[in-house]
Amino acid sequence: MSSCRPPCRTLRPRDRSFRPHSTRPTPLSFQKRLTLCAESRDTGTLLNVIDLRALREDPDRLRASQRARGEDESVVDRLLDLDSRHRAALARFETLRAEQKSVGKSVSRASAEEREALLNRAKSLASEVKSAEAEAEALSDELTTLLRSVPNVVESDAPVGGVDDFVVVEEVGTPRQFDFTPRDHLELGEMLGAIDTERGAKVSGARFYFLTGVGALLELGLLNLAMQRAVANGFTPMIPPVLVKPETMDGTGFLGEHAAEVYHLPADDLYLVGTSEVPLAGYHANEILPADALPTRYIGWSSCFRREAGSYGKDTRGIIRVHQFNKVEMFVYAHPDEAHEEHLRLLAWEREMLDLIEVPYRVVDIAAGDLGTSAARKYDCEAWLPSQGRYRELTSTSNCTEFQSRRLNIRYRDTDGKPRFVATLNGTLATTRWIVAILENHQQEDGSVVVPEALRPFVGQDVLHPIAKK
Repeated sequence: MSSCRPPCRTLRPRDRSFRPHSTRPTPLSFQKRLTLCAESRDTGTLLNVIDLRALREDPDRLRASQRARGEDESVVDRLLDLDSRHRAALARFETLRAEQKSVGKSVSRASAEEREALLNRAKSLASEVKSAEAEAEALSDELTTLLRSVPNVVESDAPVGGVDDFVVVEEVGTPRQFDFTPRDHLELGEMLGAIDTERGAKVSGARFYFLTGVGALLELGLLNLAMQRAVANGFTPMIPPVLVKPETMDGTGFLGEHAAEVYHLPADDLYLVGTSEVPLAGYHANEILPADALPTRYIGWSSCFRREAGSYGKDTRGIIRVHQFNKVEMFVYAHPDEAHEEHLRLLAWEREMLDLIEVPYRVVDIAAGDLGTSAARKYDCEAWLPSQGRYRELTSTSNCTEFQSRRLNIRYRDTDGKPRFVATLNGTLATTRWIVAILENHQQEDGSVVVPEALRPFVGQDVLHPIAKK
């Protein structure tokens, strides 16, 4: 168990200047990429592929981020070297191509004496242009591949370190002192006729389950309560598809280090999502949003699927770590300058939901080395589980800055009329795992469970009582 640390900082607005990102482009011909590069010379950006100007101006920012994550910072020098070589090769190609066009025009106007020399030069230039184009394209591909391996740049004040180096921002509520030995959520769920993992395994295998009776009502109550509160806060409700194309899954950053967690249907080349963040991020792919529409907030309800690869032997009992669950997820497209404050708002909405289910919890600031590929900053809310004597994650909210929007080509039109990439953020508002914390923290000695007041209109009972096992 990771040690608790006292609060060490106040969550506050901060500097939000440029962050370089990894990208995976949609296939483009070299000529198309060249055209896009020419269109983007004011920003040094190859649209949907490369964003390097700020890296050239401030390479130490990426170096610091790589160090904080425990990643190789020498990648910065390799990127700068490739970028320099690519730009030189591209300039050579453009110069030769311009000369080729000029010579071609001159041939028709040349005298007989000049024409032969010009034709020889045109033939030579054709070979040189072809060679220069191949060199520039090869360097572009090499640069793009390296960029794709680089995770998002973390916020400068995110904790440094790995999985155990999180910082406890705040603890809310006091863990209950029981005058009896508390049962775990599975024993309680079986007594209440709420959880059936035995038949889940019979039907589907390990880490599957049935929610039955009051268990199903608890989950529906949680998810409906979350949807209602989100809508009241200005979110648009969405029920998204749970199968997505490779470019959508990759665009959100889930086919990198998390690829082993994702279910893939090879016959259809579709992926089952582990969170509705994925389809909601892809919803505006290749679009330009009006600036006055930001922030655009969606609240998605979906089933989620995770292979849990690498988790053999972990949380095998109950429904803490499962292959399928339901979740209500907040997703926001925001102006990059407002993303930090929007992130804190998402965290506040998560905390309001946790307050409603009346469980002790803490807010933790996740260390850079434990962030996913796309996150620049992440806060988790962890609820106290009496049966384990420790806190376990219930919610997570991430600020992905422009990492996903660059990969998915989602922009807004700024006040100067130029399209710029939006920031994307996500956060969990309710999920199946919350049932674990509710059952364990509200249990009574006889195995009954008091329903949190906010959920009673949905469940239809104030107290859940054990039933005879069927």
